[in-house]
Amino acid sequence: MAGRYDLIVVGTGFAGAFFLMRYLEKAPANARILVLDRGGHDPKRWQIENRRTSRIAPTEVFKNLTPEKEWLTSPGFGGNSNCWWGGTTRMMPGDFELKSRYGVGYDWPMRYDDLEPHYTVVEDIMSISGPPDSPHRRSKPYPQPPHRFSEPDELLKKKFPDGWFHGATSRARVATGTRGVCCASGICELCPVDAKFTIQNGLASIYQDPRVTLQLLCPVEAIETAAGIATGVVYRRDGKTERADGDLVVLAASAMFNPHVLLRSGIDHPLVGKRLHEQMSIDVCLDLRGVKGYGGSSTVSGNGYLFYEGEHRRHYPGCMIETWNAPFAYGHPAFRLERGRHTERMYMRFMFDEIPQDDNTVTINPDNPDMAVAKFVRYSDYANRAWAELPRMIDVLSQALPIERVVKTELGPTTAHIQGTVVMGKDPETSVVDGHLIHHQLRNLLVLGASAYPTASPAYPSLTISALSLWAADHLLESKAS
Repeated sequence: MAGRYDLIVVGTGFAGAFFLMRYLEKAPANARILVLDRGGHDPKRWQIENRRTSRIAPTEVFKNLTPEKEWLTSPGFGGNSNCWWGGTTRMMPGDFELKSRYGVGYDWPMRYDDLEPHYTVVEDIMSISGPPDSPHRRSKPYPQPPHRFSEPDELLKKKFPDGWFHGATSRARVATGTRGVCCASGICELCPVDAKFTIQNGLASIYQDPRVTLQLLCPVEAIETAAGIATGVVYRRDGKTERADGDLVVLAASAMFNPHVLLRSGIDHPLVGKRLHEQMSIDVCLDLRGVKGYGGSSTVSGNGYLFYEGEHRRHYPGCMIETWNAPFAYGHPAFRLERGRHTERMYMRFMFDEIPQDDNTVTINPDNPDMAVAKFVRYSDYANRAWAELPRMIDVLSQALPIERVVKTELGPTTAHIQGTVVMGKDPETSVVDGHLIHHQLRNLLVLGASAYPTASPAYPSLTISALSLWAADHLLESKAS
C-alpha cells in the first residue's frame, strides 16, 4: 500500500514486534505505520498439520555455500519466534565487556545494567519460567515458577548450588490462557500445545491497532535514500513493485536478511554482511551409572554456569551448558540398549563464546538478487580453544554425576542463532549502527536484531534481541520528545 508513513517496519519477528509495541505506546492517535514481511501468516494449526513453521523453505530465500553449517530461519508473520525453542537466558555482564575486561573480541556499546529493566519487561510479556536463584543481577523475579529438574540436574544443583540453575524459558510452566503447559515433547519448533511464546500467541494484537497497516507476502527489495536520510522502501506486492515513503525506517528482518537489504540498497560499509556468526556448540553424550535422565518437565531442564564468567575468558571462551531432557538429541540415539538402563544417559550441549570472523559473510546471489548467500568459513581460534578444555569440564561435572563413560563429543551443526552482519559500536569506522541501533550515516534508519551483535555470548540471543528493541525505541522516543 503506497503512501507516506510516520514509521515503516520491515519484519514481524522479535525485533520488529517489540519495537512496534513500545512505539505504539507513545505514538499519537493519527500515526500511520506500515509493517512489511516477505512471508505469509502460517497459523499454528497449519504448522502442526504440515510439520513445518513456514510455507517458505529456507532454500527459497537464501543459498548456503557451506551446508554442513546450518542456518535456520522461518519467514512469515512472527518470524523466527515460530521456529525458536524458547530459551530466554540473559547475557552476563562480562558478555558486554569482553575486550575491556578480558582483552579479547569486542565490547558492546552498552552494559548489562542498561538492558536490565528491558529484560524484565520482555520476561513479563513472555511469561518466562525461570529459577528463583538467578545467576544474574535482577530487579524482579521471573513471572513463572521454574520447570522441574531432571535427576542429573538435581545432583548438579546439590554439588554446585551457585553454578547450576533451572533453565530460563518461554515454554510455559503454568498455562497462560493462550499457551498450554510445556509437555517436554522435544519438538519445540512446532510445539504441539503452543506452550512457548510466539508473536502469534503473544503480541499479534499490536498488528490489529488501527494505526498499523500490515502487509504480508511483501518482500522488501531496497531502502531508498536521498540527502543523507532514508526516504522509504521499495517492495513487491502481488508481483508488482510498490514504493512507500517514511519518516522513520526500521529494518528488523534478521541477521541473514538485514545485510541483504542494505547491500541491495547500496547502503554499504566495509562490515555490512561481514562477521556472520553464532555460538560454537559441542554436543556431549554421557552414560550414567544408576542415574536416569529425561525426568524434567521441559525440553531443556537445566543451565550450567560453572564455566561462564571469569578470568579464564582471557584464554578460552566462556560456556553455558544445556541439559537436554528430550527423548532425542540432534539425531543421536537417546536411549541405551542395556535392559533396565535405557534412560541412564544424559545429553548436554556446551555453548561457547564466539569472536566473529570477517570471512563469514552474507552477500547477494548474483544469479537471483532476491536471495541472500551465506558462507561460513570457520570458527575463531578463540572458540576452538574450548576443545582442549572440554575434558577438564567433564571431569568437574563428574564430581556430581556418576559418569560411566563419555559416549560422544562432537561439534553441533547449529545453535539456530544467526548473528552479526550489521555490527553495532561507537565508532562509525568499525561499526555500521550505533549503540541505539541507529545507522551511523542515515540517522532515521534503525537496524534491529541480532545482526547488530558484536560477539556471540553463550546465552540464547532472543531475549536480548527483544530487550534491545525496547532500548532502541525508548531512546528514539525520548529524543523526539525532547
